[in-house]
Amino acid sequence: MSTTTSLFISPTTPFTTTVTFTTIPPPKLNPKPKKLRQSPPKMSINNSPKTPTPTQLITSFTKLLWGKSLPPQLLISTVRTTWFTFWQLMMSQLAPSDPSGSYTRPISQFPYPNPTSLNPQTLHLYAALPCPWAHRTLIVLALKGLEHVIPVSIASPGLDGSWEFTPRGDKHDRKDKLNNVFIPTRDKVNGAKTLREVYKMRAGGYEGRCTVPMLWDFEKKEVVCNESYDIIELLNSGFNDVARNPDLDLSPLELKAQIDEWNRIIYPSINNGVYRCGFAQSQEAYDTAVDELFSALNKVDDHLRSSRYLCGDKLTLADVCLFTTLIRFDLVYNVMFKCTKKKVVEYQNLHGYMRDIYQIPHVAETCNLDAMLDGYYKFLFPLNPGNIRPVMPSASDHEYLLQSHNRENLSTSQQSVQVLVSYEIHNTFTRRYFHLRTRHRRISPFTLSHLRRRFDLPPFLVPQLCKV
Repeated sequence: MSTTTSLFISPTTPFTTTVTFTTIPPPKLNPKPKKLRQSPPKMSINNSPKTPTPTQLITSFTKLLWGKSLPPQLLISTVRTTWFTFWQLMMSQLAPSDPSGSYTRPISQFPYPNPTSLNPQTLHLYAALPCPWAHRTLIVLALKGLEHVIPVSIASPGLDGSWEFTPRGDKHDRKDKLNNVFIPTRDKVNGAKTLREVYKMRAGGYEGRCTVPMLWDFEKKEVVCNESYDIIELLNSGFNDVARNPDLDLSPLELKAQIDEWNRIIYPSINNGVYRCGFAQSQEAYDTAVDELFSALNKVDDHLRSSRYLCGDKLTLADVCLFTTLIRFDLVYNVMFKCTKKKVVEYQNLHGYMRDIYQIPHVAETCNLDAMLDGYYKFLFPLNPGNIRPVMPSASDHEYLLQSHNRENLSTSQQSVQVLVSYEIHNTFTRRYFHLRTRHRRISPFTLSHLRRRFDLPPFLVPQLCKV
């Protein structure tokens, strides 16, 4: 509806404007408004308040006390004193020391096995991948070709510091099929969950330190030996009648004096020397240990300038013992054990020597580099409370360790090198090689490289085997 209204400003001149009014109809009201549907509240466990973690509680408490500023000096000094006290308590159990704070390695409780009273068919080897002492036994077992006679159970470190058995994949498999390295396994002979359980199975029980390596007689339920050097001597010469590579002698009589001489340098100053650095409980003890360590490494590096192995052309038990420390040096000891003066990769002769041994058939399979890193950084709590594992050094990577070392040029005789390859592989490779030579007269580098990889041979051995 619209209306018009005229407005007069004066009697003579009218001013007219039109105002239009529009009537808006009233809204239609629903006499029965719709009722809003009220759904019952949903009950869910996700709606319950989250329980704060201990770290969040501590953070909230400290913010309440001193805000964003640093903690009071009194609190810092108290925590530092308390932590140092507990650290010393833990270290006294993990790494016993003398009054000067120098680490003292406990003596093995089961040394010196008598090989004449042993039946290799009843023996079982317990080892662990991070441990350099157990690593010795895995290498010698593989080089001698005794794995088909003496089976191995591989333990892994537990959070409480004990050795545990952690099966992965096929319960009978002990290798990572992708990377072709050893991995932790179940206890294949006793079915135990921890190594301590195995030690306690012996007659009379056992309450001492439960260490690896350990050689076990599963018929007698007895510990045969848990001293690493005694075990590798036994594996080297005690079971040649059942070994696949019996002609390999890592401790020949004519080199015995040299091997013992090198062991007197390597064991206290290098093998045990890195632990004396890492487990030192005083500055004086650390300074002494680190000086002895690098003095010994310099001496060995100078010797290896003109000698392929420690005792000349032949690989010996002394080389095996040195290698298991060198392969862990840049990975662990340089950082975690504070052996920071120099890395192995900085030694031209030592690093090539380490790669030389790493490339010997079957040795690399015993070197699970990731397990070494985990075994130290994630489980040695007193030395690494945060359990943070650093990245693997590039010079310690598997592919880098396979690079050419050219140390075969130092050898005056090839006989000692050839014997490192089992005769089964040796004969099969040479038969295949000369069969191809007969058919094709000339073998292409590609075919030869394929043949080498098929038999898992290092590059430096191929020319020597082809001359046989």
